[in-house]
Amino acid sequence: MCGINGIAFSSRAGRSVDAQVLKRMRDVITHRGPDDEGLYLNGAVGLGHRRLSIVDVAAGHQPMTNEDGSLHIVYNGEIYNHADFRAELEARGHTYQTHCDTETILHLYEEYGAGCVEHLRGMFAFAIWDERRRELFIARDRLGVKPLYYVHTHDGSLYFASEIKALLEARASGAPEINFRALPDYLANHGTSDEETLFHQVKRLLPGHTLLWREGQVKIEKYWDISFRPQDEEQSSRSDEDYVREWTELFERSVRLRLMADVPLGMFLSGGIDSSAIAAVMSKMVSEPIKTFSVAFAEREANELEYARLVARAFKTDHHEVVVSPEEFFQELPRLVWHEDEPLAHPSSVALYFVSRLAARHVKVVLTGEGSDELMGGYERYYKTLYQLALGPRYHRWMTKSVREMLSRRIESLPPQSRVRHKLTRTFLCLEPDVENIYFDNFAVFRRGMQEDLLSKETKERVREIDPYREMQRYFDSADSDSTLNRMLYADMKTYLHELLMKQDQMSMAASIESRVPFLDHKLVEFTARLPVHLKIRRGWTTKYILRRSMKGVLPEAILSRKKMGFPVPVGAWFRGAFQTVIDEYVLSERAMSRGLFNAEFVRQLVARHMKGENHSERLWALVNFEMWLRAFFDGEASKEPQAALIETVGVR
Repeated sequence: MCGINGIAFSSRAGRSVDAQVLKRMRDVITHRGPDDEGLYLNGAVGLGHRRLSIVDVAAGHQPMTNEDGSLHIVYNGEIYNHADFRAELEARGHTYQTHCDTETILHLYEEYGAGCVEHLRGMFAFAIWDERRRELFIARDRLGVKPLYYVHTHDGSLYFASEIKALLEARASGAPEINFRALPDYLANHGTSDEETLFHQVKRLLPGHTLLWREGQVKIEKYWDISFRPQDEEQSSRSDEDYVREWTELFERSVRLRLMADVPLGMFLSGGIDSSAIAAVMSKMVSEPIKTFSVAFAEREANELEYARLVARAFKTDHHEVVVSPEEFFQELPRLVWHEDEPLAHPSSVALYFVSRLAARHVKVVLTGEGSDELMGGYERYYKTLYQLALGPRYHRWMTKSVREMLSRRIESLPPQSRVRHKLTRTFLCLEPDVENIYFDNFAVFRRGMQEDLLSKETKERVREIDPYREMQRYFDSADSDSTLNRMLYADMKTYLHELLMKQDQMSMAASIESRVPFLDHKLVEFTARLPVHLKIRRGWTTKYILRRSMKGVLPEAILSRKKMGFPVPVGAWFRGAFQTVIDEYVLSERAMSRGLFNAEFVRQLVARHMKGENHSERLWALVNFEMWLRAFFDGEASKEPQAALIETVGVR
């Protein structure tokens, strides 16, 4: 895993790249690659690279150049099938100097140009400067496992990097500004969707897309997408057993590919079915006990270690654990917001950092279970939505409007702390039974109506008529499937999954460790997407059915049958207890209120309601993180860790 950055000035800019600026961009992301560093400078173009050495540790320095010196690449990721092309490329006259996958990308680009991405199986973000054509070609992997951000300036110049902070270091878009167009999206959906970020002018290259820059002009093209259409008419004749057998083969192949490394590797083990399945498959493929790493909090409701230990015993792993105290949690939080570049969408990001730091003492690469839920319908909200969309229209047809309104008023008159009230107000008994109300708005952090109360008058003027669900609705509508489940999965894979992957990338890279995601091998994704819906969610609301069938007799029954927990973090209780001071400082303080972004009276009421027993932990978490983000990047309080601290933390020498 690595960090990349670069600058390409247009002729209108009339500038040469300043080596010191390029170095600052590169070195602010040293945590992504503490093993090596490199620069390429050629007048108006510059490339930077930080390396975490995984494959061909001795060689593989970047930026890397082809045989005649016409192409220069910086690359972040792993191409698991790179060795498959070597003989063919050598037969075509290409000469290899290393055994790195980086060099294969270069030679494939020489042969196929932009089409090289079609041949790559893995996770990647790379940039190739073509000196002859005076073109900069940038690509990002199909699912967006590896990040890539950029700024295209008014004079046509292009800045790019693995993390936003590198762009800020170069002042690519001037002084940081809030992107108010993305604010409703963030407040509703944990993070921003599509190409927008919370920084004005800073965009992300979307997964499955390429970017070509030439003399100030940018051309972005999509090269891959998810399809749910059956490839043939076999679905009517194939048995479930046939599908399970082929799915299992693809999954095992995906895990095997991700064992490619010249350094020690292990895996994150939560005790859920996803990571447990990886442990089961991985343990059969290595000769020594696999190293597994788990994290938890002391609170019983946030501790799954008993399940992780059960799996560790079943597969005789070399198991390691860390229990995080609330003091440690909040001590690290501001620094981790800096690592994330944007507010942390989920409290579990902090736990992920701690388990990454634990793993970094033993290995350089870990496998993780990210992506399974979005691929196979693992969240409760999927089957709850299906249930409500099936029954809701019938209820509205059968019951008169006056009866519906009376029942809704009765439900809403229940005590605010009532769990019954909380559950029923989110059903078709109180909501219109359509996708926006039952799915998008129902599972939002700050729902559309609540944002009207939350935002100040000035902020509402800035975000007027911006739909927080625009991108989610667009993806839901454009999925090539009549299945509501598949449409929800497609929307989540294009939006919500991206936020989870950025959490996975940035929290693991904060500890200088590489994470790999077997469930998001694109061959496995393509096959799974096209499966009959009943192999994803079964009648009786069994989620991820094909995975459970695949692991039947392999995993302990307690793992197969347990209810999904996600990764609960008791921040709501912490905010009511000893760490109410966090709310006082980052939500209620004069400093936070004086920004004028939010309606101060509504925010005070929200806090008061939470303290009295209502659950607003997600909303308070969003406000705390937003203020920490503003202080880090707008008030100049970014907590950049010195190299000495990095060395002490992860043991890099």
